[in-house]
Amino acid sequence: METQQRRTWAEVDLNALSHNYHIIRAMIPGHCRFLGLCKANGYGHGAVQVGIRLEELGCDMLAVACLEEGLELRRAGISCPILCLGYTAGEFAPLLLDYQITQMVEDLETGKALSAAAVRAGKRLNIHVKLDTGMTRLGFLWREETAARAVLDLAQLCKLPGLYPQGLFTHFADSSDREDYTMMQLTRFLEARERLNQEGISFEIYHCANSGAVLHYPCTHLDMVRPGLILYGYYPDGHSGILTPGPLLPVMKLKSRVTAVHAVPVGTSVSYGCTEVLQRDSRIALLPIGYGDGYSRLFSRGMEVLLHGKRCPIVGTVCMDMCMIDVTDVPEVERGDVALVYGEDCLVDEGAARAGTIPYELLCNVSPRVPRVYLGGKDKIHCQVPEC
Repeated sequence: METQQRRTWAEVDLNALSHNYHIIRAMIPGHCRFLGLCKANGYGHGAVQVGIRLEELGCDMLAVACLEEGLELRRAGISCPILCLGYTAGEFAPLLLDYQITQMVEDLETGKALSAAAVRAGKRLNIHVKLDTGMTRLGFLWREETAARAVLDLAQLCKLPGLYPQGLFTHFADSSDREDYTMMQLTRFLEARERLNQEGISFEIYHCANSGAVLHYPCTHLDMVRPGLILYGYYPDGHSGILTPGPLLPVMKLKSRVTAVHAVPVGTSVSYGCTEVLQRDSRIALLPIGYGDGYSRLFSRGMEVLLHGKRCPIVGTVCMDMCMIDVTDVPEVERGDVALVYGEDCLVDEGAARAGTIPYELLCNVSPRVPRVYLGGKDKIHCQVPEC
């Protein structure tokens, strides 16, 4: 289906992705490796298309959340190193080995299972060992009272046959707002590196910097950075353009096409629940985008879209497949016009604030039924998704 006929679609500008990549590259030391986050379908943008472009740009490594995501990239022909950041059971180690996917290891038990599988296959599996320095999620627990135990377990892990312990890393819990907590985590991580070095245990790559740390704390860049949200054009703290050599560009623009415009008299209620009653004679436009497309019901009554470059608020409750927009003050709006839902003018940040969430969630929530249209490549590419 041509773009001109689509109800709702997402344009993914791969040139904007390239721009952001170069902006981030300019912020990190020359020796520092670049790991691009492709998990959650590339934050909703399309993991394969994003991964292909990042590999073309010279990205050193890609990251996924689970084995299935790594397999998708490999089967698409991506050959650069891939790190799986989530748990993979030992029984699936043959797939990690066959597809050369590097695996995160968070405890000795998992390491032993992966080691046994690698030995049976006669192969060696690259692993990155994770330390829990304050996220309280995955990893060998590194606290003052647990450090000695962690050193013993890590020493045993790194001696297991069939494994190559390539990297050691941790994850910051709040690198956008909590400098004190981030520096505490960094201190723990560096202490762990020193303690392990004293035991003769070293790694090729030490990494801990997510998007917030890349922007705010150059001391965290170490051997590799792991930008996620900033790679896709958004700042973790909403607005930090002064921290980059140039502005980041939103990679996705979510658009929807007006399917109807009605003149509606004052006093008329709009949408489910009759939660809003018009206070004036109005022109109401219908957009075929709703929570079934990943456009949150929390955007009801007030979230805005852009039509003809002007802000127009949602009226009433967002429905599963559509929502209503007040275009009274934009008289030129007519059927067929395209509304910009996400992509410019802080719309994603405003939506996240309204929904009590973060931009990551809004981008990842764009439904698979919303076709992705890729721009900035040799040709315009359309994802294989059901047409609506």
